[in-house]
Amino acid sequence: MNDERRPDPDALLAAIQRQEARAERGRLKIFFGMAAGVGKTYTMLQAGHEAVAEGRDVVVGIVETHGRAETRTLLDGLERLPRLRLEYRGAILEEMDLDALLARRPQLALVDELAHTNAPGARHAKRFQDVLELLEAGIDVYTTVNVQHFESRADAVRQITGVTVYETVPDSILDLADAIEPVSYTHLTLPTSDLV
Repeated sequence: MNDERRPDPDALLAAIQRQEARAERGRLKIFFGMAAGVGKTYTMLQAGHEAVAEGRDVVVGIVETHGRAETRTLLDGLERLPRLRLEYRGAILEEMDLDALLARRPQLALVDELAHTNAPGARHAKRFQDVLELLEAGIDVYTTVNVQHFESRADAVRQITGVTVYETVPDSILDLADAIEPVSYTHLTLPTSDLV
């Protein structure tokens, strides 16, 4: 047998180990928007209800309703974990309780605002790092993010709008996604009066 055509055993082993790690890792679905307020959280919560109807164990890790009654209503019927309360400069800030979520170990965690910067005292500086830990623990995650929060887009957004985006996530997060669902106003089933 010709040794030049023989596969490298170390390369084969590394490929098998990558496949095994991928099989044990949780699956990531990103609800992706082009702007704030297009309905990413609303759509993610609808998908969470669909997963519950399919018999999956779903827990809301954290969701921001931004005062939208329709979004708040979609939290009904979904299990929610209490938020972690952290004191910072005399104020109480609330974050996702990563340890409680890992201990609860649902099949699917709903984690809003992937690019969020966590309060000082949280285990990770950024929420996307919390999501990575959930995935490594074998927990599937649905999350939301806008295009301007990706590192490669932040400079273009600043040049076009004059606004600097401080909360960013690495573009490599997209490589980890098992599914990306674009969300736009036309994606919603809300009355049009709620969109202004």
